[in-house]
Amino acid sequence: MRILSLMPLPFLYYVGGLFGDVLRVCVPSRRHIASRNLQLCFPNHSALEHKLLLRRNFRNTARMFLLSGFVWWGTKKAFDQSITFKNEHYLANANNKGRGVILLAPHFVAMEVAGMYVSSRYPSVSIYQNNRNKVLDKLMLQARSRFGGKMFERKSDLKSLIRSIRDGMICYYLPDQDPGPRRAVFAPFFNVPTATWPVLGRMARMTRAVVLPCTARILEGGKGFEVILDPPLEDFPTGDTQLDSETMNRAIEQCVRRLPDQYFWVHKRFKTRPPGSEAIY
Repeated sequence: MRILSLMPLPFLYYVGGLFGDVLRVCVPSRRHIASRNLQLCFPNHSALEHKLLLRRNFRNTARMFLLSGFVWWGTKKAFDQSITFKNEHYLANANNKGRGVILLAPHFVAMEVAGMYVSSRYPSVSIYQNNRNKVLDKLMLQARSRFGGKMFERKSDLKSLIRSIRDGMICYYLPDQDPGPRRAVFAPFFNVPTATWPVLGRMARMTRAVVLPCTARILEGGKGFEVILDPPLEDFPTGDTQLDSETMNRAIEQCVRRLPDQYFWVHKRFKTRPPGSEAIY
């Protein structure tokens, strides 16, 4: 992966597109997951529209895999020059009010880009979950924190995380993965009852932080990346776990509708079902 940091971004973009076509054919299990997700979330799309969106999504997923070499090991100067940052004033407004910020970051293929770029410009923290592969775990931690961001393990460092946000640091938080049945709140996501982590509202309430949706995308032709901040969530948190989970999922859905071909559709987002519901995958 490190050698990829030396290659031009347009070249990686082009090769990644070809690689994505190969993966779509050769990894039927992930193709099935992504296809089911798209059918559920875009029921009004035709079969052809689903097929084309699936193809673009696999291409972008593979492109980001190759571009990760540049993101993780490229020079800071080159990395900074590859980023266009939109609506940064939302961060400044929160800082001027003396409040911490939680960036609500859905799992787009370029999610690493936004977190690393923000950590290169602001004191920031993020949460990670230990990987079974210890070598990969170490490499990812080193890469994600190389611009100064602090990483806290999900299960053991939550108190330190809360304290950091209260102190005015920016938290990069990716909540949109299946939490399993024990911790889930079911909230609509594209009109599908979806097992949802009920944590964001609690974090915002405990820290008085502003919550800003944050997305990152690969620019066409490998011309770099764009990081986008949306306006703060309004009337959030309410203190009602169900309402706050629904608000969070609506915000994520709005981001996904804007950029559907770069969302992480290969994840079993709807794996955990409400009692009595049929399995989706």
